[in-house]
Amino acid sequence: MPIAALLPADLRLTIDPASLGFADTSELQQEPLPWIGQERAQAAARFGLGMDQPNYNLFVLGEVGSGRSSLLKQAMREVAASKRVPPDLCYLHNFDSPEQPLALRLPAGEGRLLRQLLAHAVKTLQAEIPQRLEGQDYKAESERIEQAWKDDVAGHYAKLTAFAEARSFSLHRDAGRMVFTLTGKKVQALTEDEVLALPKARRTEVEQAEQELRAEITRYIEKTQPLERAMNEALAALRRQVVKPLQEREKQVIRAGLKKQIKDAAKLNAWLDAIGQDVFDNLDLFHGGDEVDGQQEALQSVLARYRVNLVVDNSSLTGAPVIVEDNPLFRALFGSIEYQSENDVLVTDFSRIRAGSLLQAHGGFLMLHLRDVLADPLVWEKLRRFLRSGRLQVEEPGVAFSPIAAVSLVPEAVDVEVKLVLVGSREQYYLLQEAAPEIARYFRAKVDFADTFVASAETHRASSIFVAHACREHGLPHFTAAAVARLLEESHREAGDQTRESAVFARTEALVMESAAICQARGFDRVTAADVEAALQAHAARHDYPEQQLHEDIANGDLMIALQGERVGQINGLTQIDLGDYRFGLPVRLTAHTYAGEDGLLNIEREVELSGPIHDKGVFILQNYLAALFAHLAPLSLNASIVFEQQYHGVEGDSASCAELYVVLSALSGLPLKQGIAVTGAVNQHGEVLPVGGLNEKIEGWFRVCENAGLDGSHGVLIPRRNQRHLMLTPHLVETVAQGRFHIHAAEHVSEGIELLTGVAAGELNGAGHYPHDSVLGHAQEALLAFRRACQQQEHPRPPPPDSVRSGCPPAYPNQRRNGTRVRRHARPLGQGCVA
Repeated sequence: MPIAALLPADLRLTIDPASLGFADTSELQQEPLPWIGQERAQAAARFGLGMDQPNYNLFVLGEVGSGRSSLLKQAMREVAASKRVPPDLCYLHNFDSPEQPLALRLPAGEGRLLRQLLAHAVKTLQAEIPQRLEGQDYKAESERIEQAWKDDVAGHYAKLTAFAEARSFSLHRDAGRMVFTLTGKKVQALTEDEVLALPKARRTEVEQAEQELRAEITRYIEKTQPLERAMNEALAALRRQVVKPLQEREKQVIRAGLKKQIKDAAKLNAWLDAIGQDVFDNLDLFHGGDEVDGQQEALQSVLARYRVNLVVDNSSLTGAPVIVEDNPLFRALFGSIEYQSENDVLVTDFSRIRAGSLLQAHGGFLMLHLRDVLADPLVWEKLRRFLRSGRLQVEEPGVAFSPIAAVSLVPEAVDVEVKLVLVGSREQYYLLQEAAPEIARYFRAKVDFADTFVASAETHRASSIFVAHACREHGLPHFTAAAVARLLEESHREAGDQTRESAVFARTEALVMESAAICQARGFDRVTAADVEAALQAHAARHDYPEQQLHEDIANGDLMIALQGERVGQINGLTQIDLGDYRFGLPVRLTAHTYAGEDGLLNIEREVELSGPIHDKGVFILQNYLAALFAHLAPLSLNASIVFEQQYHGVEGDSASCAELYVVLSALSGLPLKQGIAVTGAVNQHGEVLPVGGLNEKIEGWFRVCENAGLDGSHGVLIPRRNQRHLMLTPHLVETVAQGRFHIHAAEHVSEGIELLTGVAAGELNGAGHYPHDSVLGHAQEALLAFRRACQQQEHPRPPPPDSVRSGCPPAYPNQRRNGTRVRRHARPLGQGCVA
């Protein structure tokens, strides 16, 4: 029974604008924008974002343009608004180990306040320390201490002087040294000549006296040095006694100024105490002013230690931070340490530490794109280490490769509590699972965005709201209900399904903007369905140059496609070409030859490595289906070659397996196939026709070829019945079908397709294991039996009968009787039978 052509109503979904419930989208712009068709992803996102336990980071899967990033950002902000503001992060000078700066977390806003309070305290110390050290009380006490020391030293010096004079030496100080000279009777210093002129006995006495004086000077120094140390210690104690109240007051001001409870209060107090000790150690710099060269510079170097490097300031936040890092370079993500060159050495300090996105996102959320993270192996490896430990240490990896020496800095590592949201495609996700299985332990919340969703009145309205929001956001004219209906129809076409919409709203948004541009160019304030249609046609015109060239090749005969008549062993298949930004369909000629042999089907594309594994699988299924049809009486004695003519760039997919089956059956049976009907569809081992992808583009590509050549009512396509709901053909093509100039047929089983293409019944197996003689399978079975006899004759040769055509071969027309009488109308041409 021949299959009927599909009706025009079956070929596309038409949406009634009145069913949308509004006149134009301006009525919808105040309605909230929902997660359209992503209920499962929304529930997974809420679960992951709401889990406060570690390792419940989110991995977001989905196609680019599906809203995976924008919707997750919206969800992160909603959750973050209800969370507390995380603390600030400061880095401080480490007085015990300057190359290891200290990290200090303070309540939000307290970091900035601490920096201000400390800056004020430093200014106060600079101003008041000199004043206190110049006060009358301090001066009087310091003079008393110095005078007591001088008196003690003077007493010891007087004794030393008397000791020297008793031995005829004069003693005086010269630039901090003790100088003594020998004197005569008149207490005058003797010259060198006079000393040499002394009697030997006298010189011996002088030498002995000199040794005694030197020993006494040593004892003098040993007695007076402790006195000087005691004086210095007394003066230092006095200075501390004078300055300490000032320091304590400023520390109290700082502690009182910090309004919130500090978790690391002990650490802060210890650091403030270290500042106080450092001030005591450098009081001379505070007191000296500019009188000593370089002293002011030295003082500024000391004061720099008292600064607060506020790397994360959360004072302006009202909730948890939400960071989207679109450029996750090592420095941007993990922070950095800045260096400057001084005398060919790279130097740095704690004040040059800079926070990255991870530190800034502490207590909140950080979104990253997997492709960007994997682009730099250093970034990926450090991120994996961070996921394992939960701690982050700021470093500057490039310094290790610097051509000049660098001062290293190892800041204190800090705990970072952050919810990572990693965005990628499904392919990236599963490849990552295979390459780094431990990642699954750290990303336990999988948010899978659908590519399509089931359409309903509710989703149509939600999509309409999306259009309204896009118009408002981009300042575009609003869309009429008819224009929105046309957008929705195009969304169904993108999904390739009359019952589903595309979830890739980036394409819808682009079409909205392009349609609005056409409307504005016409000077109207509402976008109509005609504007949307014009935008679609304009988009195609900008991208269809490769398609246009191929159609010209078909028109001028460079690509050989038969559109009329019938041919044996030849059929038109359909392919889809995807250029990334544009998809289109195109016919391709398939031919087959069959002859006696034991090798089965020869896939020429596979032999020359131009076919992919899915296509090869389809050919093997086809071969098994042929065996199921014909090998129940005897093994197949068949060699068959199939080729995609003029295809040089590879073939993949199984959507041509129906066409391959039909062309092999045609070559076997000798029955010609209608060239005006192109075929697409896959087949299983039971002969059932399976659905294929890219159906609309394939049909429209074949339709365009036929229309360019001239439609006469004989043209059409044969598609899988299971693909019927995937039809979303252009209005022009549907109108042509309604006029009866083009036909679309749908088959559930290959038997229906072969009957349509040949006009001959497929045939059913009878109890004896034979197909009807006048059926397609009957003719094919006769050919295969003839091939079997030919192969047997080659294995066991015998004298040929007088009416044979050639030794060792069956008749050139296997469907003839042995006496040469023809029994059917269509004979198989020479060259498609046995090869001797």
